[in-house]
Amino acid sequence: MRIMGLDYGSKTVGVAISDALCLIAQGKEIIRRKSENKLRQTLARIEELIREYEVELIVLGFPKNMNNTIGDRAEKSLEFREMLQRRTGLSVVMWDERLTTVEANRTLMEAGVRRENRGQYVDQLAAVFILQGYLDARSKGEWRK
Repeated sequence: MRIMGLDYGSKTVGVAISDALCLIAQGKEIIRRKSENKLRQTLARIEELIREYEVELIVLGFPKNMNNTIGDRAEKSLEFREMLQRRTGLSVVMWDERLTTVEANRTLMEAGVRRENRGQYVDQLAAVFILQGYLDARSKGEWRK
């Protein structure tokens, strides 16, 4: 079994996939689209990756506000979750992603990636942090699927 982690943004989706033992998240790619509402190709690519890696569960970043309320981006993520579940037939777990993009940017900065190049990697790395957070909680028994 493998688990897919997604960082859903207005024009990109960062993708990470777990190893077969569901211990380690690995960044795979960033799916880009021209506008926020053009999701057909994005969903088709996610389905391809699900088949390729034999994914059985999806973990989707849930961008709550810092005060734990649900804003516009979180609402859009919930809508995307519904689309994913309908299209793939898989369960989609919402996972708190607050500060994952900040953490991804900090990691890239510490790795010496130039500011103008960070955008090429930040969404994929954020997906890795989302999925790894879920995998770690799952291995500690803090999350039951």
